[in-house]
Amino acid sequence: MYIKPKKSLGQNFLIDKNIQRKIINACRLSKEDIILEIGSGRGELTSGIAALVNKVYALEIDSRIYPELEEKLSATDNCQVIKSDILKFDIRKFLQENIIKQKVKIIGNIPYYISSPIIEHLIGYRSNISEVFLTVQKEFGRRVAASSGSKEYGSFSCFVQYYAQTKILFEIKRTCFRPLPKVDSCFLSLKFTDKPLLEDEEEAGLFKLIRAAFNQRRKTLRNSLSAFISEGELEDFLNSSGIDKNVRPEDLSLLQFIELLKKVKKNLDKSIDLV
Repeated sequence: MYIKPKKSLGQNFLIDKNIQRKIINACRLSKEDIILEIGSGRGELTSGIAALVNKVYALEIDSRIYPELEEKLSATDNCQVIKSDILKFDIRKFLQENIIKQKVKIIGNIPYYISSPIIEHLIGYRSNISEVFLTVQKEFGRRVAASSGSKEYGSFSCFVQYYAQTKILFEIKRTCFRPLPKVDSCFLSLKFTDKPLLEDEEEAGLFKLIRAAFNQRRKTLRNSLSAFISEGELEDFLNSSGIDKNVRPEDLSLLQFIELLKKVKKNLDKSIDLV
């Protein structure tokens, strides 16, 4: 029975078999892996993953798909369909309740319109996750993986890269999906770092500083941060780091933002909005 994808759920089913195989190969799956799949859809990718791993927990929010999905996976004894929204799913609690002590891999073809909230949600459970593999809109993937100096680089790039190594593994044409989306996609990987670069109480200050800088990204760093950092402090940082005084926010690397925070954190205005 054909189930029409719901636009309200951002559903675009991946129908290209070659891309499905490419995704599975890119995830470097092993028989020890436990997979949490976001948005299993009709289960085409789910069944291919299950053949190579220990266990697959397939999250699907669309109740219309459950009968078809469960029938497709009925011959697979290591899959469990979970009727849940990833943004409401407590990964840590789920692992504890199922006595799963190892980290899980996340794989998903996620809706474009909630890509940022999903990644932020997963970052919150990074201690329980080894790697994340996501199909996302190409432009969004470029933002996540962007390097300083590029037009895609911004505060969200810094936020994600603070917690994870990011990489676009390959691009996916829009013709590989049904219904046909308006844009191409890419397959993105996130590998969480073992140790944070700053203490917990310093992280909020870093993200406030970065947000303040990029809120006025067309201005020089000196102008965009003038309300929060004294000109003398900023000039001292730029001179000691060998950075041009007219540098713009997008030209500063994450590590340079961290160094700037250490230089001025005592006087950083706590009222800067992180969001």
